[in-house]
Amino acid sequence: MSEPQRTPLYARHVELGARMVDFAGFSMPVQYGSIKAEHRAVRESAGLFDVSHMGQIHLSGPGALASAERLLSCRVGDLQEGQVRYGLLCNSEGGCVDDVTLYREGPDRLMLCVNAANIEKDRNWIEAHLLADTTLHDRSGETGLLALQGPESPALLDILCQSANSAPPSALGRFRFGTFHGPAAPSRISRTGYTGADGFEIYLPAIHCNAFFDALLEAGAAKGLIPAGLGARDTLRLEAALPLYGHELNDSTSPLEAGLARFVKRDRGGFIGYEAMEEREQKGRKRQLVGFELEDRGIARADHPIRVAGEIVGRVTSGAPSPSLGKSVGLGYVPPRHAHPGTAIEVVVRERPLRARIVKTPFVRKV
Repeated sequence: MSEPQRTPLYARHVELGARMVDFAGFSMPVQYGSIKAEHRAVRESAGLFDVSHMGQIHLSGPGALASAERLLSCRVGDLQEGQVRYGLLCNSEGGCVDDVTLYREGPDRLMLCVNAANIEKDRNWIEAHLLADTTLHDRSGETGLLALQGPESPALLDILCQSANSAPPSALGRFRFGTFHGPAAPSRISRTGYTGADGFEIYLPAIHCNAFFDALLEAGAAKGLIPAGLGARDTLRLEAALPLYGHELNDSTSPLEAGLARFVKRDRGGFIGYEAMEEREQKGRKRQLVGFELEDRGIARADHPIRVAGEIVGRVTSGAPSPSLGKSVGLGYVPPRHAHPGTAIEVVVRERPLRARIVKTPFVRKV
């Protein structure tokens, strides 16, 4: 068995006392201290995450946009330079190869940020379906990626970064990006994230990652900024009801089942998997992703059965205690007839049924 890969910040995480775990083939910090404290820092001030395990696949050339339109569920042609859009790579059966964020870098240049566990899979899938006059470059190993999340994030980045046109990072709109001069090197900064909080993701050469990370921690210490690990990232994305590939999404799950219809260009189609997805819908959706809150003490975890009136009707995909709500929440799939908010369900944890109720998501609104 091969050793997990290390991000450029591995040694820094160890120095800071992080508990390291193998995640998607990388040695990553799951927490530095308390997951709850790191979670609350993002909700109340700011948290800094190393997400350099994520992949970056670049497409260029006269066929780049047409290739992306064919590959992705979201609209591509109307994407402006400097704009970011969430979308899904779908297979011919209408399932999810991966969920990605798409960056329009120039007239014929795009970047896809992909999940760490799917870098090779995505690269192979994209290469196999590119149209003519499109070049692919996988720059995953060359790029560091930091996520600065929380209400203090705009002010902190403004202290450290300047842009060529003098507009600070805080001037970026949601799902917009630009190039800024940071403490070590020019960096691409986008107003995006995976926490349900305001925040930014910072792409920069891997060799400069440590300098930017340390500069942020130093500048933000007085405002409550702390490093945060994958544990807090998971509880934050769960409160925001954001899907995680391998849990809510996989090769057999349709984006429509996962509640992602707004990221599917159903009025136009034209992407791989569209026809199969529509055919599945016409036959009748068999399951729907829902959120639920536990009414009994306990924690729902992935693959725990969901019951209605004593009958197993679905499975949990993600679950955890919500630091913001003070109760356990989760996501899972159930038949559409049981997907309505207010529906009483049971989650079976270690052979013990726990009372729960379907609720509207997100569990916590964006702050």
